[in-house]
Amino acid sequence: MTVPEEQEIEPTRVAELAASGEAELVDVRTPGEHEAGRIAGARHIPFDELTARSEEIDRSRTVVLFCRGGGRSGAAAQAFAASGWRAHSMAGGLEHWVEQGLPIEPEGGHVARPSGLPE
Repeated sequence: MTVPEEQEIEPTRVAELAASGEAELVDVRTPGEHEAGRIAGARHIPFDELTARSEEIDRSRTVVLFCRGGGRSGAAAQAFAASGWRAHSMAGGLEHWVEQGLPIEPEGGHVARPSGLPE
């Protein structure tokens, strides 16, 4: 499998890349959003902590960032790519992931609305 060149990657493709180990998923949502529902195995690093915690992300792999709708992760992916990372954003964020029938945890989890953050 190869990772697409475009900045945004559809959730079904993201699921394939994560399952194959080709990409690391990074959830940039707030702790409350993450707690409400999340993708199993994704690393959680809130958007405002990304710079300080970037060393936690495996730079040798492609990184796919996601948030609720794609805005925060899109900005983060652009910044990481500009710094030489193979970085992408998941198109439509976790909302699109769920719309496509992909699983989240815990059982009964949901996509929470952020408080005070841009959509």
